[in-house]
Amino acid sequence: MLVVMKSGATQGEIDGVVQAVENLGFRAHVMPGATRTAIGITGNQGSVDPIRFESLPGVSEAIRVSKPYKLITLDLQPDQTVVRVGDATIGGQELAVIAGPCAVESRQQTFAVAAAVRASGARFLRGGAFKPRSSPYDFAGLGEEGLKILADARDAFGLKIVTEALDESGVDLLEKYADIIQVGARNMQNFSLLRRVGKSKLPVLLKRGIAATIDEWLLAAEYIMSEGNYQVVLCERGVRTFTQHARNALDLAAIPVIRRISHLPIVVDASHAAGKSHLVRPLARAGVAAGADGIMVEVHNNPEAALCDGAQALTPEEYLKLVSEARGIHQLLAQAVDT
Repeated sequence: MLVVMKSGATQGEIDGVVQAVENLGFRAHVMPGATRTAIGITGNQGSVDPIRFESLPGVSEAIRVSKPYKLITLDLQPDQTVVRVGDATIGGQELAVIAGPCAVESRQQTFAVAAAVRASGARFLRGGAFKPRSSPYDFAGLGEEGLKILADARDAFGLKIVTEALDESGVDLLEKYADIIQVGARNMQNFSLLRRVGKSKLPVLLKRGIAATIDEWLLAAEYIMSEGNYQVVLCERGVRTFTQHARNALDLAAIPVIRRISHLPIVVDASHAAGKSHLVRPLARAGVAAGADGIMVEVHNNPEAALCDGAQALTPEEYLKLVSEARGIHQLLAQAVDT
């Protein structure tokens, strides 16, 4: 159920609808918009009579929602969500750039990469302190020590930290050190983790699963939002197919498809789609051209010596060139829309 308030509805009238929803044992999700406020209702196991809400003061209409997702849709919020982390944003007018090493290996390595990220004008530093690896013998991150290094880099360079949580206890640690919680592709349908990050006050970057459909991906976002965290960023990072020339097949069509369904911002992780450094720049450029709100790329000051995914990491020089190219494409698209 979706309750649409009148454009001039007061806060008291909105609170009255919320109270009516909660009195029925359901959960109300208030989503303010540019011209009116919508209130999503979750927790009902069957249909709810719209008349219960349409007679309340300030209500314009109550709409039954037949789709499997309710909170991520443009029906609830026609204006695009802009995820704000202090003075940095994902969504809206500015192209977000999220860059950094696959894994935090040392203070020296992280600070060297952070300096390049800062020099590019990017606002977000990515880096893994906990790494889900296919082999139990591969480097799996520095754990809390890695989070401390990332926090120190934030203080030194003024960057916002994006890093991955592998489990619920990991979220507790990230809430002490990070700015955005990443849910990785392998955990996209870890529903207990989704519910936990849904209770967090930190924004969540949700990567698409390695073989997930668009609906499965959006329903994973719905899990997070159903717990009250509406600051969700979707991340397309390629899906597994029969391809051998790249690590994954980057699904560029997902970007305009998401745009027709959801108000959530979407970024493209070109590095995990590519698997090879020479493919990263073309794929990132294509993602921006397709309408992504941002790009996510791996940068390493010495890719040959990287402990994790060195083959897909850009050098600082390659990275700076990519950012310039991506911003140029983004600016051209913005100008085309304005004319």
